[in-house]
Amino acid sequence: MTERKDRREFLKGLGIGAGVVALGGQSVAALRSLVPNVSYDAPTTVKIGAPGEFPDGMKFLPEQRLFVFREGKVFHAISAVCTHLGCTVRAEALPRAETKTVEGQPLKLTHRFLCPCHGSRYEGDGQNVAGPAPRPLDWYHLELALDDGQLVVDLAKPVDRDFRLTIA
Repeated sequence: MTERKDRREFLKGLGIGAGVVALGGQSVAALRSLVPNVSYDAPTTVKIGAPGEFPDGMKFLPEQRLFVFREGKVFHAISAVCTHLGCTVRAEALPRAETKTVEGQPLKLTHRFLCPCHGSRYEGDGQNVAGPAPRPLDWYHLELALDDGQLVVDLAKPVDRDFRLTIA
């Protein structure tokens, strides 16, 4: 009789244990559904520094893969992402600065861009001139942050190549 009772107790405990495990699994799944699946992508709007930190000419920002150009109080930003397959282009200084009219505005060109992956070449304004790149490099919107006066770039907001940020 005790052997039979022990067997019953064992099966009862096993059943209760299985029920607790099943209920615990369902509870974890229910709680997990309350946590949203969030994409932790990098923000597209980034403060890149005070205007005074940018020398006349070009400064490369590797984290943003961005070239920021300054000519006095005028700024513009060009993407360093090749439009072919997304490699980071490198800048090559021109032996002599050139002036080009870009969308009706004069632009001083001090560099040109080369893609090390597949040989695409871009002029200093980002216009593609050779290689498999299907279109020019993107230009991005710049503005000043209201709270601390830093330059802010919006990497999700390409602009026309006539965009310039002029600081008073």
